[in-house]
Amino acid sequence: LKRAAELFSRRLKDPREARAAFDRLIPDPAADGVPLADVVIEAISEQPEAKRALYRSLEPRMKADALLATNTSSLSLETLRAGLARPERLVGIHFFNPVAKMPLVEVVHAEGDTGEARARACAFVGQIDKLALPVRSAPGFLVNAVLAPYMLEAMRSVDEGVSAQAVDAAMVAFGMPMGPLELADTVGLDIARAAGEELAGGAAPPRCLADRLARGQLGKKSGQGFYTWRDGKPVKSADAPAGAPPGLARRLIQPLIDATRERVAAGIVADADLADAGVIFGTGFAPFTGGPLHYQSGDRPDSSGMAESAAH
Repeated sequence: LKRAAELFSRRLKDPREARAAFDRLIPDPAADGVPLADVVIEAISEQPEAKRALYRSLEPRMKADALLATNTSSLSLETLRAGLARPERLVGIHFFNPVAKMPLVEVVHAEGDTGEARARACAFVGQIDKLALPVRSAPGFLVNAVLAPYMLEAMRSVDEGVSAQAVDAAMVAFGMPMGPLELADTVGLDIARAAGEELAGGAAPPRCLADRLARGQLGKKSGQGFYTWRDGKPVKSADAPAGAPPGLARRLIQPLIDATRERVAAGIVADADLADAGVIFGTGFAPFTGGPLHYQSGDRPDSSGMAESAAH
């Protein structure tokens, strides 16, 4: 509630409008509003049994035509639907952090769904002025599935002796809004490890990640990760970072491109254009490239055009 009040004040400027917005946000810890709700969104911890237990308590109290949604970032709908009386009404409505700034929302459906719940979920996402990206239920869906190998490759480069700041500087120069290691710190290194384990097929985590987690360094929320964090910002050297080998940005971005292509081939997202749009709006992938698949196709701006587009 405190964060919401701060957001309203910052966004709406007029104190009366901010107050009106805050008055519309009604805390309901007893869930008295469930029988009246058209949409119920679950956003608790990534524990399947905890989510299913919550659904068991919610479903009998929901309207017959109400939509039940999960904000899970990695669990399959098939797993979460187990035990529901009407499993077809559970869809994924996956927001990205920070929710107030990120325009993309993945709307997740399962194989064989009729499409009614998905269409309603997409309509809801549009009503709150977000961009709905339909994706099929699969580990990591689209955005997290393509981010994971990119961040993994960045951490492997740190294991090889490249500084975190040099890695991030290379990717910002490429056109990303934030480097992968600053992003990992922002998300939380514990969250990054959990997502990576889901998508890495049992591969051991990079040494630099395991060492930091062993020391309790979780990133921004603990004040220390790949960076030291002060007043919500990473402390970086004023000197130009050194030690990034030639071609580092291309090396780091290639796993993201490959994963995007694999998601399209597997039908997780309908086509290359949607995949490119989803990765741009969900990860901040350099927009002037047209997205990872457009960039890979060879239809790339020359270096002067990239610099001009980046400036714009």
